[in-house]
Amino acid sequence: MNYRHVFHAGNFADVVKHVVLARVLVRMTTKAKPLRYLETHAGIGLYDLDHPDALRTGEARAGVERVLAAPALPAVLAPWVDAVRALNPDGPLRRYPGSPALAATLLRPDDRLVLAELHEEDVATLRRTMAGDDRVAVHHMDGWIATKAHLPPRERRGLVLVDPPFEAPDEFERMVRTLVQGHRRFPQGVFVLWYPIKERPAVWRFHEAVVATGIRDVLMAEATIWPEDTHRRLNGCGLLVVNPPHGLAGDLDAALPAVHAALATGHGGTRIATLVPE
Repeated sequence: MNYRHVFHAGNFADVVKHVVLARVLVRMTTKAKPLRYLETHAGIGLYDLDHPDALRTGEARAGVERVLAAPALPAVLAPWVDAVRALNPDGPLRRYPGSPALAATLLRPDDRLVLAELHEEDVATLRRTMAGDDRVAVHHMDGWIATKAHLPPRERRGLVLVDPPFEAPDEFERMVRTLVQGHRRFPQGVFVLWYPIKERPAVWRFHEAVVATGIRDVLMAEATIWPEDTHRRLNGCGLLVVNPPHGLAGDLDAALPAVHAALATGHGGTRIATLVPE
């Protein structure tokens, strides 16, 4: 495993993913009952945008920095915006929350977080990042087996984020198998699956495979920032949300176009649609 997310922290794909994740968590925490958050590929949890590797790519400048600089953002973006700004109280953007840190910010005292990460150095960093938060358990393990190991949660409510690095050629297939396995163990759970858009046929095959599982109630949210005329770059990204909370589609209809406009590439667009009905 060679992927290190610090090179890409705060890029447009992070922004899209975390805006969707924030809205899911906001919707889920309106109910009083506690929930369990499970992340299969957690990374280090919090990213230093002044790190030489982050500065080398400069992806945050074309991602989170552009969005936060937009003059008028819709209120649905406030939970994500507030989480990012809270880490940068002096103004300049120096730190960016990965999914674990964002989830920890938005979840409540009675909720629990289970974070799986395989990279040995990243696990150590993640444990330091999340130290002192009694709600969090960090596991040094292959994220592809985390759904088998940690589902169903005793809370009987929960969200599972599957966000692999996509450095192996079969990760779309692995995501489908992981979804099937997790859904079988926890059918009422909310599953959020992130995927890259490099070549559209690969995405079509992934969607067709998810439909073929027979799993119902799947929402699709996508954002592209470049023309889809090459598979050599990340043209966009998408997320599938299984068992989406009520109101999520409307939230994303307001949030993602605003994010796309702020990114200001002049290409691509957003799409929120039902992939599989209830």
